[in-house]
Amino acid sequence: MRHMTRLLGAAVLSATALTSAPVHAEGGTLVIASSQVPRHLNGAVQSGIATAVPSTQIFASPLRYDENWEPQPYLAESWQVSDDGMSVTLNLVQDATFHDGEPVTSEDVAFSIMTTKENHPFKSMFAPVESIETPDAHTAVIKLSQPHPALLLALSPALAPVLPKHVFGDGQDPKSHPANSDPVGSGPFMLEEFTAGEAIVLKKNPDFFIDGRPKLDEIIVRIIKDPSALLIAMENGEADMYPFMAGSQEIRRLEGADHLEITNEGYAAVGPLNWLAFNTANEKLSDVRVRRAIAYALDREFITNALHRGVSQPQRGPIIESSPFFTMPDETYDTDLDKANALMEEAGYGDGMELTIDFIPGPKEQQQSVAEYLKSQLKKIGIALTVRAAPDFPTWAGRVGGHDFELTMDIVFNWGDPVIGVHRTYLSDNIRKGVIWSNTQQYSNARVDELLAQAAVETDMDKRKALYAEFQQIIAQDLPLYTINALPYHTAYDKKLVNPPKGIWGTMHPMDRVEWSE
Repeated sequence: MRHMTRLLGAAVLSATALTSAPVHAEGGTLVIASSQVPRHLNGAVQSGIATAVPSTQIFASPLRYDENWEPQPYLAESWQVSDDGMSVTLNLVQDATFHDGEPVTSEDVAFSIMTTKENHPFKSMFAPVESIETPDAHTAVIKLSQPHPALLLALSPALAPVLPKHVFGDGQDPKSHPANSDPVGSGPFMLEEFTAGEAIVLKKNPDFFIDGRPKLDEIIVRIIKDPSALLIAMENGEADMYPFMAGSQEIRRLEGADHLEITNEGYAAVGPLNWLAFNTANEKLSDVRVRRAIAYALDREFITNALHRGVSQPQRGPIIESSPFFTMPDETYDTDLDKANALMEEAGYGDGMELTIDFIPGPKEQQQSVAEYLKSQLKKIGIALTVRAAPDFPTWAGRVGGHDFELTMDIVFNWGDPVIGVHRTYLSDNIRKGVIWSNTQQYSNARVDELLAQAAVETDMDKRKALYAEFQQIIAQDLPLYTINALPYHTAYDKKLVNPPKGIWGTMHPMDRVEWSE
């Protein structure tokens, strides 16, 4: 078996250090290349790729999912949903411990779900959870105020990390707790080193509660902000895996590396959307006519076919078009500059206006390139657009989460079920300043709130579809954001890797079965 270990310190892990020599060791090291910079490593209070990849290795969750969308045992060895759908009982494994040796109990599960409910940007994910009973150390009974069709999926690793209550339950704010950057979990890997903006080093948990796992000794998430340096690291074998790759040039280039496999599997539950968001509380953008004018000025087909070289697919609504809940809205805003200019005149901006657009640093083709295209396109309807760059993800997230923006490009996931990943963007009670990927557009519509509340409890599939169909029509009219395309996520990985993460959550899932072949 070929085992690879890279004993890399923080300096070696910087974007410019690309010449480290591999050292052989039993179990081996997996080096994951990423351009995303996490603020911290606690997925209970922070969503997104940057946090979820390491968080799902450090923390275990009640359930995990297979490639067929079927729930599988994890910290819960079994579970039962009551006949009326108003409670779920989790029966925990007996021998799970946290990395500090303390046992995982039902008290930890209850504390974690309630902490996530109160602090995670996906407010609707656990909104129906009223209480969690703990009749004994290995039984947790989740009590609901209403049926919750997405609950089991919400208990997945990327969404429901189980935190140690004895660490995080000390009264400090979970969103700024010091343990977020030095976490203790019960997952297959333990944090060895977290150098902000450079690397996350995870070591094998020798006391992991699943026998024979994990297979690897070490996972290193190597943060490389320079796209060219990242690709070179993959081509030279200095990094072994590059997930969430969405650039057409990246995909085509790494397809030419003989030692790499390229797959689009591993993103079924992600539902990644690329969109232009409007701050509807902004004086100029509070007028829906301005938002519609901007939409009519843009050209999805040009973006997907020219800027993205045909690897992206157009997206014309808030629910990803591959979802069974998607309904094509009546208004899709096909390019019409005459209509756009007429709307600007009608809104009182016939002489033009100035606006600023932000974008997520890193995925240039999906974000910065589109923002720069918007600058030239919106000039045609009298809008002078300034493109404002951010040095890193935390800076961008601080601006957008803090409502300090006018327009922003954004990448947002559906997260498998609309209750989890869609509702959060549109619910009036999820306008939460300081929380990224909440309702940062500050959009409010009472009928939308009503429809989403009904869809969140409806267990009949046809009735849920009808509720979401009306919701999508309203969003198309109110236009708090303009959806552009579905992201063409791919993963590049070394062909010698066995069991690469290609399930519905991809690398946002425990990689305890990944190993190196002979």
